[in-house]
Amino acid sequence: MSVSESTTIQSYHQEELQQILNLAIVRQANGGEFSRTQLVEIAAELGISPANLQLAEQEWRLQQQQQHKRQEFEQYRRSQLKQRLGKYIIVNGFLVVINLLSAGQLSWALYILLFWGAGLGLKTWNTYQLQGDAYEKAFQKWYRQQQFNQLTQSIFTRLNNWIKATG
Repeated sequence: MSVSESTTIQSYHQEELQQILNLAIVRQANGGEFSRTQLVEIAAELGISPANLQLAEQEWRLQQQQQHKRQEFEQYRRSQLKQRLGKYIIVNGFLVVINLLSAGQLSWALYILLFWGAGLGLKTWNTYQLQGDAYEKAFQKWYRQQQFNQLTQSIFTRLNNWIKATG
């Protein structure tokens, strides 16, 4: 599209508008950061009410917190996978050595190695699958467990402080 063609466009879709404004804001940015005051000024210039701006900020913060929790969950899943892989290597290495020493060849240990390896392969697939119902269910389960752990830790901390204060 040439410059003369772009001047004849009279309207933009919301997504196009956002893309254009994002590019303009990136070009305008001083060192890549804006102050809260600048954010309010930009919103006012765009005709965005302070209430809508505040709601948008709250929604953005919630999205950032959710993204951070998902990153924690993914890191947790990878650490669990590393532990399983370590157990697999240690146990199967030991079984292969026993099999080789007792039978002189790899026989029965091979079956354990293959079946356990297939299970570990599926677990690896699930760990790096970051979308879908199974991922969402696993994330929700982990998130509820994290909230429960935080709640019980808070209760025990308060109970401990109360016991120290009365004792």
